[in-house]
Amino acid sequence: MAEALIKVAEGIIGQLAKPALQEIVLLWGVKGELDKLRNTVLSIKAVILDAEEKQAQNGAISDWLRKLTDVLYEADDLLDDFSTEVLQREVMTRNKKAKEVRIFFSKSNQLAYGLKMGHKIKAIKGRLDAIDVDKNRYKLEGRPRETQVTNSVRKTHGCVSVEAKYFIGREVDQKVIIERLLDSNIEENVSVLPIVGIGGLGKTTLAQYVFNDDKINSHFHKKLWVCISDDFDVERIVEKILENATGKKQEKLEMSTLINVLHKEIDEMRYLLVLDDVWNDNAEKWDKLKGSLLCGARGSRILVTTREKKVANISKTMEPHFLGGLNEEESWSLF
Repeated sequence: MAEALIKVAEGIIGQLAKPALQEIVLLWGVKGELDKLRNTVLSIKAVILDAEEKQAQNGAISDWLRKLTDVLYEADDLLDDFSTEVLQREVMTRNKKAKEVRIFFSKSNQLAYGLKMGHKIKAIKGRLDAIDVDKNRYKLEGRPRETQVTNSVRKTHGCVSVEAKYFIGREVDQKVIIERLLDSNIEENVSVLPIVGIGGLGKTTLAQYVFNDDKINSHFHKKLWVCISDDFDVERIVEKILENATGKKQEKLEMSTLINVLHKEIDEMRYLLVLDDVWNDNAEKWDKLKGSLLCGARGSRILVTTREKKVANISKTMEPHFLGGLNEEESWSLF
């Protein structure tokens, strides 16, 4: 449960950092509330692992986790509403008649929506604040989130974690991505292919099926998987990649030493690296990370999953694969 809660918290933090959302909340006058919400989620996220471990000895902590689960999912839904509103406004601006746009963006319309969302944000933040206070009463402590690794893959993400019968409507996407990853006509030693789509479309699951495909297994000498989320610290990412490559946790090393050790692991090897759930849109950070990975043999690939087109544009060397929604028949089948 802890991993799932941390993932939701990271998704909330990532959504709050979106430039488009930041711009629109300034217009609505609720940026201060969202900033406070982010700080509270960060504070609570740090103690989730400790809470999961201690709940067996203290039933009150189990209740605390249940309350936290409810509020985090409500916060996530609220931010989805925000994102939908932002998208709707972008579409209206591009496609609607000028009169309709003026009505949609009228001062009264903005004020009404801002007040409504402001009340919802304050209500959720109030509940989270109470949960945050309780964490001190239960003496919950922050601890680092350990990365579980095996010889080739982050255990909780790289291996397929859903039954094949629930992998519906993505067979064509899987085939296309595998063909592009195996394309021998690409001249670069290391190429980057982003998978782009909104939250909940199944980007990670699709990447898992690609990662574990027999053709992929036989083609690449080494496979690596790292979940990124909101933490795009280049040194930490290199550490995680190295942990995947060696199957053991690394001692704290200088960045230059980490890169040298990583190069020994992947030098002249054709590797596949999955960077799952990337939010970073800082080109300088991305270039620094990619620069440490260029020693692979020709045909090495980096597969990036992201919700953001801007992230894909910064990281890509191959055209991104955009993931659409399922058709009606596939949706009913999944349901």
